[in-house]
Amino acid sequence: MEPKIRDLRNEIDALNLEILEKLSQRAAIAESIGELQTAAGASHYDPVREAEMLEALTAANDGPFDDATVKSLFKQIFQASMHLENEADKKSYLTSRRADGEDTVVRVRDVPIGGENAPVLIAGPCAIESREQVTATADKLAGVGVSLLRGGAYKPRTDPYSFQGLGVEGLELGRAAADAHGMGFVAEIMDARDLPAFEAHVDMLQIGARNMQNFTLLKAVGQSRTPVLLKRGLSATIQEWVMAAEYLLHEGNTNVVLCERGIRTYEPSTRNTLDLSAVALAKQETHLPVVVDVTHSGGRRDLLTPLTKAALAVGADGIMLEVHPNPAVALSDQKQQIDFETLDAYLEATGYAKALSRERHEVYGF
Repeated sequence: MEPKIRDLRNEIDALNLEILEKLSQRAAIAESIGELQTAAGASHYDPVREAEMLEALTAANDGPFDDATVKSLFKQIFQASMHLENEADKKSYLTSRRADGEDTVVRVRDVPIGGENAPVLIAGPCAIESREQVTATADKLAGVGVSLLRGGAYKPRTDPYSFQGLGVEGLELGRAAADAHGMGFVAEIMDARDLPAFEAHVDMLQIGARNMQNFTLLKAVGQSRTPVLLKRGLSATIQEWVMAAEYLLHEGNTNVVLCERGIRTYEPSTRNTLDLSAVALAKQETHLPVVVDVTHSGGRRDLLTPLTKAALAVGADGIMLEVHPNPAVALSDQKQQIDFETLDAYLEATGYAKALSRERHEVYGF
């Protein structure tokens, strides 16, 4: 290599290091600005400021790069700085793995959800319709080792003339059925004004898909210390879902479990489309447990087993399932709830039968 070329390359190497040092200094200043903007509640992106900087740079440009190239180069620098600011923001989110590197374990009664614990099964009727119905369901579920009973007392229905639930009576019936077997009771809350009644009767508050961004409800439930199951909205992005959980943690309730229940797409073959990537991403980006509602995600009994296997394969901490003594006469979700015989087959096919039997033996000795 000619000495002249070597000398010029050495100059480039030195300039590279100098540019890197200046870029690092710029990034540090940008991060400081981002922190001040976050504290002030201001947006990090200011298009007017960006335009002013680009105009100043092109005005000072004497070549050899043309103005378009200069703009392109500095836009890349601006975007890299913005990315750093956004990453710094994520560190402050209570839901983020950066805030807590350990998996959160939420205990519902004595049932752990998350961490290294075996995937739970939350099961029960879509709606609590009568004492006989919920008692029979709880008897069956407890008999096969299920420890968490779900059942709706207040039902958000698309049709205002359809069954809306039994209200407080439904909470009382669900509590009695669960207590008969020492089960935890999970029910959906729709109105912040009902929180005292729910806290008196349930072990886990469910916030349904239609209320995921009911911020008044989120704030009220966040001030409770009762565990929360937060379902993803019908068309919510993963970020919107996680930010809804952030509301709960911000208010002080750290006992939050995320629930993927399928999102609305153009596909008519299923009630919703189960987003398995959301389960994997939520487990990766947050420290919260994640369960999957396989009943609502597919809306089809014949898909329950494969959807369950798929959900567990990507790391779900549990499954939610709707079970009814006689789905044909159910007052809601007739087509997607399963009867007791189908439940037995489902438990065998998914491996839950053996897991629940082993757990029951460890806890009760039989």
